[in-house]
Amino acid sequence: MDLINAAPLALVKSKAGFSLNRRSIKQTCFPPQHCCEITRSRDLKAKKLKWVDDGLEMLVFSDSICQSDGEAVDNLQREVSKANILVIVAVTNKESVKWVHANSRNIANIICFESSPVLRNKLGGSFIEKETKGSIFSNLPGVSQSKKMKKSVEIVQTVSDAWDRHKSDDIRFCVLVIVNAYLRPVSILKNLRAQGFSTLNCMVKNCGPQILNCLLDPNCRKALQCLNQCSPVDQVCNYRCIASYESPTLEEFSLCVLQKNNCLGLDAKIPEKPYVPPMVKFRGEDLSHQMAEDLFVGWLGSLDWSWRVVAGQKPAYDQFPCQYQLFYRGKAKGSLWYEPIFQVKTLEGKLVWRRRKYRVKRGKVPGHLTSASWTMGWFRTSFGQLWTFLMILAGSSGKSYTGAVLVSPDGDYPSEREHQRLVSALDRCYIKEWELFAVDNCSCEDPPLGLPEGSSLHRNVEVKDLT
Repeated sequence: MDLINAAPLALVKSKAGFSLNRRSIKQTCFPPQHCCEITRSRDLKAKKLKWVDDGLEMLVFSDSICQSDGEAVDNLQREVSKANILVIVAVTNKESVKWVHANSRNIANIICFESSPVLRNKLGGSFIEKETKGSIFSNLPGVSQSKKMKKSVEIVQTVSDAWDRHKSDDIRFCVLVIVNAYLRPVSILKNLRAQGFSTLNCMVKNCGPQILNCLLDPNCRKALQCLNQCSPVDQVCNYRCIASYESPTLEEFSLCVLQKNNCLGLDAKIPEKPYVPPMVKFRGEDLSHQMAEDLFVGWLGSLDWSWRVVAGQKPAYDQFPCQYQLFYRGKAKGSLWYEPIFQVKTLEGKLVWRRRKYRVKRGKVPGHLTSASWTMGWFRTSFGQLWTFLMILAGSSGKSYTGAVLVSPDGDYPSEREHQRLVSALDRCYIKEWELFAVDNCSCEDPPLGLPEGSSLHRNVEVKDLT
């Protein structure tokens, strides 16, 4: 199944708009008739916006309503008249285009994706000319000293880059970027750029040697230059820069500026939604903390890894091929370690392996693990060897993340006969299958696996019990 191409169906059907009421912002979306996923998932899309901000409300309409008469079109006209933001996707029917054009004149913010050229983009009340070659936006006219226009340029670039990735999470991100810029602040998009003299003073006072070392190190310097080209709220772009140019010098710089001294003054909270309770039983027994840890350790011992990632929900991290998950017990009593290992095709075209290391602790209930900056939990599907693995992260670096990975022993997608059970399990985690990003597990030669000396594995659950 081509999960990458399936993802755009989520919003290839939608136009989205927000109307500001006393207590909420309302979003109105219009999907074309030839797609069906977003219509079936409209409640989920609305719910996911409310996970970010409970004041966001989304409505979904088919553009076929524009060509009808009666109560439906009256209701549509009423909602559009109140909208602050209108996002139009794949609307090309002449009658629909005419109707939208006539009824959206008073909307200050309009974004058009893959639609008729008659429908124009507008931000902050100013029209933005579209490019004729594929990208939804062109070079903006009159980009000079205007602070307002400079802001629009950055917003347009961020939204355009996100849309071009054609991932469900990025489509929601497009909408939130517009809300954050033109309606009201969105906490998860809090800016990571330097905040003036106080930031500079903090960095120079506390991290002088690390700054100098970074500027003298080619990879660290390239990482900073690369990050400066990304929108500060674009996790995909930012993380690819870091993964491409990571080095001990960059790690020391980041640790000093972001973690130890938090010179940007940020503290992203771990998102509370969605809440998916972990499994409570395994093989008919109540799940204990030790048993849950054994399940995380997984196939390690029989194989050289605990689990392999089949697909993921977050393109910032799941874009990387050949992902291995290692969970093992450390030397210290009660310690558990998590090490993801993955390939990166750097921005310079090199293929390299990366390995991360996190110490994890037991959460409040069996099946949850936590670290200083994130929490995770297991939700098992109803069949054999395929599991969904949910992870929610946040930290003093200022970024929050909510995502999930689907894992199996070999990294293979389930067979067609297991498909419906997979879909049902994903639904219980508030995930649609088309939201997943397939991980490329085709060419994974010589991964840097292996465990530290003194590590241990299972306590209660044997590998054979996982089948």
